[in-house]
Amino acid sequence: MDLKQLEYFVRVAELGSFTRAAVALNIAQPALSRQVRLLEVELRQNLLIRNGRGALPTEAGKLLLAHGRGILHQVERAYEELGRVRGSLAGRVAVGLPTSLARALTVPLTRTFRAELPDATISISEGLSVAMQESLVTGRLDIAVLYNAQTTADTEITPLLEEDLLLVQRRNPDAPDDPTPGPICLKDVAQLALVIPSRPNAVRMHVESEMANIGFRLKTALEIDGVSAILDLVADGAGSAVLSRNAVANSLRPAAYHLRSIVEPELRTKVSVATSSLRPATLTQQTTLELLKRTVREIIRP
Repeated sequence: MDLKQLEYFVRVAELGSFTRAAVALNIAQPALSRQVRLLEVELRQNLLIRNGRGALPTEAGKLLLAHGRGILHQVERAYEELGRVRGSLAGRVAVGLPTSLARALTVPLTRTFRAELPDATISISEGLSVAMQESLVTGRLDIAVLYNAQTTADTEITPLLEEDLLLVQRRNPDAPDDPTPGPICLKDVAQLALVIPSRPNAVRMHVESEMANIGFRLKTALEIDGVSAILDLVADGAGSAVLSRNAVANSLRPAAYHLRSIVEPELRTKVSVATSSLRPATLTQQTTLELLKRTVREIIRP
């Protein structure tokens, strides 16, 4: 059995689509389809049901998927063990970071990773917590930092810390030294037009939930997915925002904003690190996980 063909089949089965798998594997879709078909011919089994919505594993495909994950994991472990003979760990680790933390974490995490795992490679991407948790299940990510993550049968969640969510408002450009207003009650935040991400952003969902708990609704000025764009719009006077201190501190112009504590109730968001429970972590992934936990705790200010 060709390991590359097995890897291609596993990725198609996990993603449920030849198109998505081709993008993830960086291979032309016709070539991907041909390799999976050759595997089916070799095994004399139909492994996938192809339809207009994608590709689903047959009963034989489900069986091979379970074995295939284990086989590929063992191959990865073999590479790692050979690397240890040389005195270092090897392999590739895909890490997902939320946009609000990526700017703060990417450089120190990469620097530490390259120093401690010189023969391994790291891939870092940004995304929404919900989407990244799905990517852990499908194998596109090995590790992810998530906001307000819920444990599922497919993922393992380790809480790291909590961050305060603050009201972010434009500082008057004609009076840059004007003092920051004091704390604001959540019911008063509900009266402000907010520039906020669209659902299912974790911070958005948390703000809406807490407002609903006190009998108020979110007032939306604009729905914008992207911390930099949200802050640019706040600075332009489009509205206020609810973000973490780190999201603003790591922006291009942190001095352009007032940060006000939100009280009655306080808004706090949980930061966790997540991995897939569907496939065992390699030694390289385990080491990277510990590096990531350490970096988050060192860099992120609660």
